[in-house]
Amino acid sequence: MKFNYQARTSGGEIRVGSVEASSKDGALILLQKNGLFITFLEENSKQPAYAKNIRLFERISKKDIVMLSRQLSVMFRSKIPMIEALNTLEKQTSKGLLKEKLQGIVKEVEGGKPLSEAMSKYPKVFSTFYIWMVKAGESSGKLSESFDYLSKHLENDYEFNEKLKGAMAYPMLIIFIIVLVLLLVIFFVVPQMTSVLEGFGEAQLPFATRMIIALPKVLMRWGWIFLVLVFGGLIFGRKYYKTKEGKKNLDKIFLKFIIIGPFLKLIYLARFAENFSTLISAGLPISQSLEIVGNIVNNQTFKDVVFDTREGVRKGETISSVLEQSPKLFPPIFTQMVAIGEKTGNLDEILAEMAEFYQKETDRGVTNLLKVLEPILIIFLGGVVGGMIAAILLPMYQMMAF
Repeated sequence: MKFNYQARTSGGEIRVGSVEASSKDGALILLQKNGLFITFLEENSKQPAYAKNIRLFERISKKDIVMLSRQLSVMFRSKIPMIEALNTLEKQTSKGLLKEKLQGIVKEVEGGKPLSEAMSKYPKVFSTFYIWMVKAGESSGKLSESFDYLSKHLENDYEFNEKLKGAMAYPMLIIFIIVLVLLLVIFFVVPQMTSVLEGFGEAQLPFATRMIIALPKVLMRWGWIFLVLVFGGLIFGRKYYKTKEGKKNLDKIFLKFIIIGPFLKLIYLARFAENFSTLISAGLPISQSLEIVGNIVNNQTFKDVVFDTREGVRKGETISSVLEQSPKLFPPIFTQMVAIGEKTGNLDEILAEMAEFYQKETDRGVTNLLKVLEPILIIFLGGVVGGMIAAILLPMYQMMAF
């Protein structure tokens, strides 16, 4: 975007011109960095639509934050001043959105605010977990170690999520093929065979055959109603899930699914153990760590248990004694290992081991899930298509028999 501005220099000289920036705030920061005091700033409305910086699909990915954390860790370890390090990263990044956020952080830090407070201005980019880890590094004087820890933690989380997405891609591909084959059979194969069956008379055809013959006509005429119901249901379900009551109910239902439920529990246990371990090892109090972890775990049922544990710890109870009250979510082996960690004082190390264990279990769960889903989907495809073809061929076979 191009912005027109009017400003004064430190000597009182008036400057008028234009500047390129991704937003009005970004333009303001750029001009102030050049020692100008802005008196007027407005977007150039004459700029053609095709020349504007389209930000609709631009976003800051987890990979961007991993790289940023790793670079900050290296720079702080090399004793590079904070503002200089942030300015260097801001200049070298090619993403306009990330550049804008870094410019804002630099401005806040130059104004005397801590780095964690400056980053907290952008909650969609830096999570609560991230901010607290930076705060822990600031208070302990080990900021480079905190960013190194964050980069490794976020990288593991990123690779884990990518692995899950890759694992789910194959079943989704099979489902897409099933839908495509069914549509081809309904709209191309069935009509050709229907012309052969017209001579039998509709009354002599089996009920299943009449249903298959009528299916293309019904879908052509009323298929839009089905699509409206499907998309309407998806939109309603998404909005309902965003409500507090809806998320609580649906999260509870997801955990009860025969195949998906146990798999989801492994994911949440791994995330709980890893995040909790990271926060404790950074020196944060137990109750505060539990509060942060509760907000990170993306399941309301698990969140309620974690918050109950936080309240129990504040009242003097042990973590394991509260967790063992929810054996369906936290299995006995998990609570026993937590109890050992509390007694020995090595809770962070034991949680890290448990996180690694459950991540491996999740990997095995993904493999087993694919082994189960693949034959089920293939059998379903064969059964539906085979049933449709059999319903059409049955009258022909009966005619040949007579």
